[in-house]
Amino acid sequence: VSQRCMKDTNAFLWEITQDKPKEYAVLYDSYGKMGSNVEGGNANRPGLLQQCRSANGPSFSGQYCQVFLRQGTVQYFVGLCVPDSCREEEVQILVLYRLRFGQTSLVPPLPSILVNQSTQEMIMTHCLPQTIAPDASDVTCFVCCLMVAVPLAATLFTAIIRWQRNRELQVFSLQNTSQGIFSASSSIPGGGYSSLNGIRVLSLLWIICGHSAQFPVINNLNYKNWKKTVESSPLYVLTISGPVFLAVDTFLLLGLLSARSLLGSIDRAEDKLSPSLVANYLFRRIKIQPLHLFIMCLTIGLISLVQWGPYWFPFIDTLMDCKTYWWANLLLISNLLPVHEICIPWTWYLSLDFQCYATTPLLVYFYRTSDNYVLYYYVKPYTRYSPFLIGILTGIHLTTKKDQLLKQKWQAALGWLCCLSVMALLVGLAFILRETPDHPSLPHALYQGLHRPLWALAVSWIILACEEGYGFIKRLLSLSFWVPLSNISFACYLIHPVFIIVYIGLQETPIHYSDINFMYLFLGHLVLTLVVSCMLMVLVEKPY
Repeated sequence: VSQRCMKDTNAFLWEITQDKPKEYAVLYDSYGKMGSNVEGGNANRPGLLQQCRSANGPSFSGQYCQVFLRQGTVQYFVGLCVPDSCREEEVQILVLYRLRFGQTSLVPPLPSILVNQSTQEMIMTHCLPQTIAPDASDVTCFVCCLMVAVPLAATLFTAIIRWQRNRELQVFSLQNTSQGIFSASSSIPGGGYSSLNGIRVLSLLWIICGHSAQFPVINNLNYKNWKKTVESSPLYVLTISGPVFLAVDTFLLLGLLSARSLLGSIDRAEDKLSPSLVANYLFRRIKIQPLHLFIMCLTIGLISLVQWGPYWFPFIDTLMDCKTYWWANLLLISNLLPVHEICIPWTWYLSLDFQCYATTPLLVYFYRTSDNYVLYYYVKPYTRYSPFLIGILTGIHLTTKKDQLLKQKWQAALGWLCCLSVMALLVGLAFILRETPDHPSLPHALYQGLHRPLWALAVSWIILACEEGYGFIKRLLSLSFWVPLSNISFACYLIHPVFIIVYIGLQETPIHYSDINFMYLFLGHLVLTLVVSCMLMVLVEKPY
């Protein structure tokens, strides 16, 4: 340990033993202390980051560090406040040999009665810098500002100079891009399938609700209490991870629209599936990239520039992954990488969606050349391909059908009974089979292999029944209320994790699970998501 670090540390330790310590002794108050409910998962001791940084000694300032420890099977971290003259490796030595109040360590172990182990094992020490080097943020912030500046400049020119002849400029202006966002008319090209608006929005709300409850589990929630509460009752279907992922399969099922779109283009091209038609079809999907790249740049900029709290460390991995693997997002192949290496992890779905979308011309080609073609196509890593395939087949049926499938009410009633029973069974089994067995399990294998296609078939039935006019559910899912929300659903999916991450990263104390807390968290995230998604729709998605 350097002489200066030891001198400043000794000055701090001496000061806290005085009857009237000086103001900078508040460094000790910033240390993480053991709280209650350790058995429920509240093992982390974050301390007070901002209070630590505000402390100023005679020749040093407070520096917030975290020491990561393992005790038995429990891993946790403790927030420390040490002089900024000490480097990370010196802090690790101080923790082992010097940071004591009398004979008591300032980093005491957890009670052995709670963790069945009294010995601490140090994993690593990390000190949080006052600011992160803005090497990545310079470029990303410039890209974000430029993408927003173009529509704003176009709006000014269109309003003031009225360049009516410049069509490209008008396309970027807010006067043009704001049209139709809040329209209640169908957002689905070609009209029809109005029930899909409600299905899309409800699935999106399910995903946002699940993320709001699950993201805090990653780093700062009393996990055991959350797990016990959430997994003990089917009422928590909106937050448990298993059923929430079914909402993603519902989105993949909506690939039926791509089948309809491609078949319509083939009909307009005099029944020819030409390379140029396929290229134009794929280009439509690539149009999602501007908003995707904007969110990627925005997230990297936030991680680089925001003054994070003690729970920021998982998000630095995201920044590092983006520096290395940004190109995978650009090429829409990020889901082929290991999960922990994906830049902006929740964008894996965009890559999967595009890859499935790109197979549609091949599937339609086979459909138009052989009515009896049996699809054996199932290739890693697309374990979610089956819902998309079912969606394509549903789209082909809806586009080419001549007569109604359901001709009598008893058929519709039987279909609804089977559909709702399958959905209830899949959700219920997610609770029953939630624990991973330590040996091969036939029920778990069957559920993992079949739950996605069965869910997709059930949702396909809802779409088919609604299109043929059966059931009050058609009226519910076809309400004009869903249309504006459906218009901004893509932006909502991309931006909502950013709000959740920022909220978690700025916390200085642990989040404790309670139903009322997480209801407010979900509603707060939802409102922010809807407002900002409208802005992104106008400024980025529609112009570009």
